[in-house]
Amino acid sequence: MTLLQMDYIKVAQAEGNDPPYSKSDIQECIKHVVDINWGEKTDIAPDIKMTMENAGHILGSSSVYMQIGEGRNEHKLLFSGDIKYEKSWLFDAATVRFNKVDTLVVESTYGGPQSIQPTRQQATQDLQDLIIDTLSRKGKIFCPVFAVGRSQEVMMAIDELFKSEKVTPVTVWLDGMISEATAIHTSHPNYLNKDLRGKMLRGGSENPFNSKWFKQVESREQRESILLDPTPCIVLATSGMMTGGPIVEYFKYWAPEPGNTLCFVGYQASGTLGRRLQDGHSQVPLVDKGQTLMIDVRCNMVIIDGFSGHSDRNQLMDYVKALNPTPRKIICHHGDPQTCNAFRKGLRERFKVQTYAPDNLETLRLV
Repeated sequence: MTLLQMDYIKVAQAEGNDPPYSKSDIQECIKHVVDINWGEKTDIAPDIKMTMENAGHILGSSSVYMQIGEGRNEHKLLFSGDIKYEKSWLFDAATVRFNKVDTLVVESTYGGPQSIQPTRQQATQDLQDLIIDTLSRKGKIFCPVFAVGRSQEVMMAIDELFKSEKVTPVTVWLDGMISEATAIHTSHPNYLNKDLRGKMLRGGSENPFNSKWFKQVESREQRESILLDPTPCIVLATSGMMTGGPIVEYFKYWAPEPGNTLCFVGYQASGTLGRRLQDGHSQVPLVDKGQTLMIDVRCNMVIIDGFSGHSDRNQLMDYVKALNPTPRKIICHHGDPQTCNAFRKGLRERFKVQTYAPDNLETLRLV
């Protein structure tokens, strides 16, 4: 939490914006943080008991289960947060072990009828095939990634490929706060799935994050030398939606070259540079040192779905189905308005329950 908040301030200042809080505010915030273990019931108000459980999204991500009131007036509410209902490279699938859920508040990022993603295994295979193909052409691969979660999963997929000896390993440069985020994963093995936890605890070459091909970009000068180096390599760089961060530098230099590959492994929100590129723009403006440059996009561009930390429509439906008994009311949020509404309709038709996709500031009465 601290890492992400500090990074937000850094990014906001780099973009010329005044962040709404300072580093001292973050330090003050940390004084009031209370750590809660998964499965530990906690009183948060005189009539509300809360339990957190694994949400499968990123390290430590949790769904919030609240028992509100007592006796006949008791209402049990589950707030999913961002969930992944599938075992991933890093985490077990989101927990569905709850005694009873009267109302479910669930994300709908990929809740649309067409939002079906490949499995983790298929996504891994797609990424590995892409790497083999690009490196065979002596090209470079650069991926915009989120520092927490997606970076580590992509690193594990690359590590598996290189250890299989199907391709000659190249240097994988990590630019941004990926290494810091990876270190936090390493220091909290109990939150990872059993397979990865075992590798972490055994250490050495078993730990996929310790492999020799992963190297941190330590300075601007080193980044510039990488940009000008003609040898093939892989770069994982923040920011994940190309709204800023070091990935923009690699894009500026490498996008005009047809032999290179820009690989998207994460969600690109509407209005971002990443979304414009996915929409097929062959030339995009880029502000560099106060000047606007037009960048020709001649590189190969590939979107690999399946690495997202969000559940797709099928997984979301399976998540609701696994809650026994089915919640009486389901509230959809965290998605484009059209997607939220489409998912709401799908849930109502399948489970025959009351469903809602509220507007901002709309109030719903649960009981």
